Amino acid sequence: MKRILLPAGGAVLATGLLAAGLAGTAHANPDWAYDTMAKDAPAAVDVAKFWLAANEHTNNLAKATPYTWETKATPSLNAGGGYTPDGKPGTVAPIGEEKKVAAKIKNVNLPKTIGKVFFVDSEGQLKWCSGTSVQSKYRNLVATAGHCVYDDKKNASVADNWAFVPAYYQGKAPYGIYVGKTAYTHYDYSVFNDRDKDYAFVTVYNGVQVGGGTPKVVSKKDYDAFAGAKFTKDVAITEAEYQKCKDLNGGETSDCWAKADTIKDPVGPGHPDAVKVYEEVTKEAYDKAPSGEVNGGKAVAKSGVPVNVTKSEYDAYTGPGYKKIDDKGNYTITHYFVKYWVKKTDVKSFYKTVFYVVDGFIQDTGHLGEVVGGQGVTWNQKTGQTVFVFGYPADAHPDGNKAYTGVTPKYCYGKTSGKVYVSAAEKVEEHIGLKCPMTPGADGSPWLVKYSSAKRLGYLNGVTSLFGDQDKNGRYDLSTSPYFDGETAMIYNKAAAVWSGSIVK
Repeated sequence: MKRILLPAGGAVLATGLLAAGLAGTAHANPDWAYDTMAKDAPAAVDVAKFWLAANEHTNNLAKATPYTWETKATPSLNAGGGYTPDGKPGTVAPIGEEKKVAAKIKNVNLPKTIGKVFFVDSEGQLKWCSGTSVQSKYRNLVATAGHCVYDDKKNASVADNWAFVPAYYQGKAPYGIYVGKTAYTHYDYSVFNDRDKDYAFVTVYNGVQVGGGTPKVVSKKDYDAFAGAKFTKDVAITEAEYQKCKDLNGGETSDCWAKADTIKDPVGPGHPDAVKVYEEVTKEAYDKAPSGEVNGGKAVAKSGVPVNVTKSEYDAYTGPGYKKIDDKGNYTITHYFVKYWVKKTDVKSFYKTVFYVVDGFIQDTGHLGEVVGGQGVTWNQKTGQTVFVFGYPADAHPDGNKAYTGVTPKYCYGKTSGKVYVSAAEKVEEHIGLKCPMTPGADGSPWLVKYSSAKRLGYLNGVTSLFGDQDKNGRYDLSTSPYFDGETAMIYNKAAAVWSGSIVK
């Protein structure tokens, strides 16, 4: 269920009253708002299993795609003026700042704190953004963009199944998955979609890994009801075993089925010797086949599931299955079947579908900040400082050029502009900007000042919110971030003092 962010100290109000009513409602603090994500340990375990439970082919982490709320470069990002801080500069040191590193590092080393933020959007799609671990009292805080926490285009709905995976790579969570407990953002963003406050701080539970549970054979009923990782395999059986399976299930069954290499003389399903069989065909033939219980009709339940294979198996395969190398480099073959009724004497082979579920165990990996460290946080800083931005860009540029895959993290760096960027269309009046060619997928990427490649630590001074094409050549060349000011510090400090804990008993 999606929820509405609550103003601090305010009452729970109907959605329709949010924008109109809260502006004039007294509450304890007008600057920050919060919302509960996974409310307790059982709910958080379900989220972790949703993303990490392994199946025969892949997991949901690898299936997610970058969250893209825009389809082209933000128009009219006009530069002008300069930002005036609302108070004195402030900083919180990163976790590990006290360590001394003598070696001089010339290369830019990527910090372990960065990773992907995963969630299910308001349309039920598996999505991800970028984010980072930051310093906090309980070593349990993630910073990202506000629009990577909830959907400001869909009535401020908080994203489902929200989790952070530091050092994400190709569907793997080397340091565990950290499920979101409570999200904190600016009140103006949660109520008015003010992108000048497009940042969020999320407390997360201790990290967990899902152990590789042993696949267990279950009935089709239990298989259909199981919400975790599962898969099927077809195994050859004798004709006698096939007949016994049919008799046990009262005739027609999805567990046992027959296969004919070629269909010479189909019969109707009412023929006394009729046997329902499946014939593998090409994807093109399957797409042209009729639907329904007719000869030559699509066998929907048995078709269209990609199977991961090795490169040698992929190269050697010459059957009708659809071969494809996906955008992550996986070699896949997808099989398609149509169904017929033939005389019993035409059947060549028999099979039984075996149903497996995998319910792995959960183990605690510890506090986020203690496992990967945490960046410092700073606010009311002067612009024009050198900043490093780390994220997972993936989408193509507006001209269609796809420079990034989103599989590995990338970075850009430079000095932030002394100007502020304005976009009436996106309710932006005072973003800071950086020349950077990253594309969406890098939403929520941390902007780090005073970054040390030796320590892999710096100070968070912004998060990527918008992407712009300033020279109008069809390529993103600008990233913008909200300016971190005293109000940002207030929201960060509130989130940084909240405990979460372990979800493993």
